[in-house]
Amino acid sequence: MHACILVVDDNPINLKLAGDLLELEAFEVRRAADAESALEMIRNKHPDLILMDVALPGMDGLTLTRVLKESPGTGHIVIVALTAFAMKGDHEKILAAGCDTYITKPINTRIFPGQVKQILADKTATGLIAEDVKMKNDVS
Repeated sequence: MHACILVVDDNPINLKLAGDLLELEAFEVRRAADAESALEMIRNKHPDLILMDVALPGMDGLTLTRVLKESPGTGHIVIVALTAFAMKGDHEKILAAGCDTYITKPINTRIFPGQVKQILADKTATGLIAEDVKMKNDVS
């Protein structure tokens, strides 16, 4: 079973493009056009990864990221900012909000699925390493 990815973007073209590219790679994709819809979807099923537009109407993507990262039930979810803002200082602002990394928009359709796969692979490797360390500590 492939990972479940939630794409949150208020631009219908971006939402469709990102979702379609990931579905072609056999990911389970859910789509939300705003923070409120995203929260409802997350309550029903926790995704493995969230691709979060930074500039959402209402609650913006960085605020939603903070809310999710501060909650014990959702703090473990990997969140990748999707942003057209790649100016000096934006990277630090995105990471400070709790995003694990970011991908700049417009997305490069040739490499986007590979970027997402790599982020998920890094998450899995980190989780396995952390679990291995925990098990070794439990045995000691």
